[in-house]
Amino acid sequence: MIINQTFLSLPSRKGEECLERSPTASMDSYKLIKKMSGIIGKKVGMTSIFDETGKNIPCTVIEAGPCVVTQVKSVETDGYAAVQLAYDEKKEKNTSGPLKGHFAKAGTTPKKKLVEFTTFQDQKSLGDTVTVELFAAGDFVDVVGTSKGKGFQGVVKRHGFGGVGMATHGQHNRLRAPGSLGASSWPSRVFKGMRMAGQTGNSRVKVQNLEVLKVYNEQNLLVVKGSIPGAKGSFVIIDK
Repeated sequence: MIINQTFLSLPSRKGEECLERSPTASMDSYKLIKKMSGIIGKKVGMTSIFDETGKNIPCTVIEAGPCVVTQVKSVETDGYAAVQLAYDEKKEKNTSGPLKGHFAKAGTTPKKKLVEFTTFQDQKSLGDTVTVELFAAGDFVDVVGTSKGKGFQGVVKRHGFGGVGMATHGQHNRLRAPGSLGASSWPSRVFKGMRMAGQTGNSRVKVQNLEVLKVYNEQNLLVVKGSIPGAKGSFVIIDK
């Protein structure tokens, strides 16, 4: 499909970046013409605030940064472009020798969390600091975290099954059972991918399009609308 215009620009999901392609390119040849930004943070907890109309809005408080740029990767030297950020202080005695040299090269103390961002809005140099001032009220962000681990759980908790029920028909011990698995004489096995009991939680989860309600620059705090994955004090990654 060929468009007669020189460039076709479309608004993105977040309203800031836009997509661009040449008239001779295919429909999947879009590219971002404005890069995004991100920061590492820590979940503080949940609360609620009131808006101008008096509506009570549930929200999550995140301690975001300050983060230090500990490495800047380029296509020439590393094969791809990325900015590595480090966050949260770590005891030097618990840091390996190679990491001590890595942090010393950036002129910073050892950190607990290292994350690479392959897209960043501004040019960053080694030792630069990224703070919560990157965000403003009204922005929309994606938050990545590790969900709470719940151990081995049954099908009712893990997949929302209703249970077998029918307690008055001899089902005294089947209220939360998975029921029949479907296989009989053929194929005489359980199909792969069947929803069954197993490990629940403790997985990487991304929540998209969360609105930034407030930014506290002095306290390095972000207040975002809604909930985010993880327990209190767990690390999260915020993408703008």
